[in-house]
Amino acid sequence: MSDVMVDVHGVHKSFGPLEVLRGVDLQVRAGEVTVILGPSGSGKSTLLRTINHLEKLNRGWISIDGELIGYRRSGGKLHELKEKEVLKQRTHIGFVFQNFNLFPHLTVLENLVEAPVSALRRPRKDAVAAAGRLLERVGLADKADVYPRQLSGGQQQRVAIARALALEPKVLLFDEPTSALDPELVGEVLDVIKDLALTGTTMIVVTHEIGFAREVADTVVFMDGGVVVEQGPPAAVLDDPRQERTRAFLSKVL
Repeated sequence: MSDVMVDVHGVHKSFGPLEVLRGVDLQVRAGEVTVILGPSGSGKSTLLRTINHLEKLNRGWISIDGELIGYRRSGGKLHELKEKEVLKQRTHIGFVFQNFNLFPHLTVLENLVEAPVSALRRPRKDAVAAAGRLLERVGLADKADVYPRQLSGGQQQRVAIARALALEPKVLLFDEPTSALDPELVGEVLDVIKDLALTGTTMIVVTHEIGFAREVADTVVFMDGGVVVEQGPPAAVLDDPRQERTRAFLSKVL
């Protein structure tokens, strides 16, 4: 498993005068889980949004499985892709948001079937069968015909994970997937993500859950001020950090 699936190279992102990402480099290998930690405002969520081109880059580039995301290279320059091409690329990049982002007017099953049928042109019968298997996988096979509003937050987030998996993405991005949940519901969502890790799903997870990072991550990345301050195996970064900024952060959250 030595091949790089996600390659983030020299990424800069500003919103007006505010520079949120200041030259981020990150590599995620196929089948591995990278957990990104850091204080609010450190650029974690913005970094995730650049990976699937929800945010355009000011400088640098990102590739997934060797393919540039959001741009093509021509004559030594990067040219932005048309929206239609970007949307096609996004089918390879699953994204699970803080606030679920399910379609409220669709049942749980239809939430899972929508993208495979419309974006990937899969036969509806196949998409429905696959959706049923995914709901079983996240423990919600009995909720196929209910609407999101009838579910708890934890159940909605598990549906959101199943929906992201329905496109069979090359990488799954999680933006603080438990931050909107009541504490007693956090475990059920983290358990689903842990199961995915065991099956070799490539994942980048932004979270404040240190115990989860210690248990599941292959690599822990600590960001602050729009840069990667420190990265390495969980034992190294969480138990014996080299950088003072990392130590100061962990002293507040552990």
